[in-house]
Amino acid sequence: MNAPKIKVLCVDDSATVRDLLCEIINAQPDMEVVAVASDPLMARELIKQHDPDVLTLDIKMPRMDGLDFLERLMRLRPMPVLMISSRTHPGSEETRRALDLGARDVIAKPHIGLRYGLIAESSAIANKIRAAARSQPLSPNPRPISAPIRLPKPICASARSMPASDECLLIGASTGGTEAIREVLEQLPANTPPLLIVQHMPAGFTRSFAERLNRTSQLQVKEAIDGERLLRGHAYIAPGDQHLKLDRDGSDYVTRLDAGPEVNRHRPSVDVLFHSAARLVGRKATGVLLTGMGKDGAAGLLAMREAGALTMAQDEASSVVFGMPREAIALGAAREVVSLEAIAPRLTALPAAPEPQQPHAVLTGLGHRMPPPGWRETVGQIHLRAEAP
Repeated sequence: MNAPKIKVLCVDDSATVRDLLCEIINAQPDMEVVAVASDPLMARELIKQHDPDVLTLDIKMPRMDGLDFLERLMRLRPMPVLMISSRTHPGSEETRRALDLGARDVIAKPHIGLRYGLIAESSAIANKIRAAARSQPLSPNPRPISAPIRLPKPICASARSMPASDECLLIGASTGGTEAIREVLEQLPANTPPLLIVQHMPAGFTRSFAERLNRTSQLQVKEAIDGERLLRGHAYIAPGDQHLKLDRDGSDYVTRLDAGPEVNRHRPSVDVLFHSAARLVGRKATGVLLTGMGKDGAAGLLAMREAGALTMAQDEASSVVFGMPREAIALGAAREVVSLEAIAPRLTALPAAPEPQQPHAVLTGLGHRMPPPGWRETVGQIHLRAEAP
């Protein structure tokens, strides 16, 4: 039996935009527009009638501003929202506020060539709706977003330049990754080893993404710049148009940014980061591949595992899109397959046990320890045996 389609309610005061969104969404086999509204007050009644899975929402509308409606919606009836507005361009205050209020993602309407521009974004719109539909609503923020209260974070006593012998953590993600990364970081303590992150995201969005994570995490989260020494308790987000690599400066690890060609059609690429860690850090690194479309990161995670690192892939049940983790698992790159909610506890519990030398699988409360490459499960039995040479 086919899975039910994702129900979408489109809220925009422009009839042209509403028609275009209906055309884009109804062309997808797994989603449909159940209703449209020209303003938030109309949308409020339609939400009660249709119980949509995802809301697309403009900002500038009659009777009520879209951001005001989003704030009330998240307080009274939290649900996944994708902002589609001419004001949600990269780095804008409206984009920051929408994400803070709980919007799952944003799409910027083109200022000219509206029809062509939105049709060109069809794939991105559909993928972001899918990601929103699989996500869980954020808890309402009890304080005004327009004037956030910023308390200084405690300076961790162990924050220091990381010597070459110390560990570091690396995370890669794509579709659905913004919320997955947020969930992981919010659970990590302030003395976490340096954390480098590649999230597939356009240029201009990564700085506001880092600022958002910095407000909700105990870590110091920032967009990476070239040549920074890695510090414990800090997380570094790859800029949206540059590869992020690990490098060495004497005994210290440092960040390196590279505007070279796209890898796996991405810049930044997860593979670029993971391969640099495999070369420089080896078994002292831990790599985590989260939800995302495609295969970026799978080969790099395999290189990390072959260098002795602990490697993890997010499981299918908790992934918005299982593409990247599936590719890594198929390659034998993941030592462990872990649910999203278990990733932070697993990272906090490091150092990990050594790679199993015996051909068996270990089941833990946090996930499944995957066998080394070259081993496969015997049909109908629990033990694993080596492939014949």
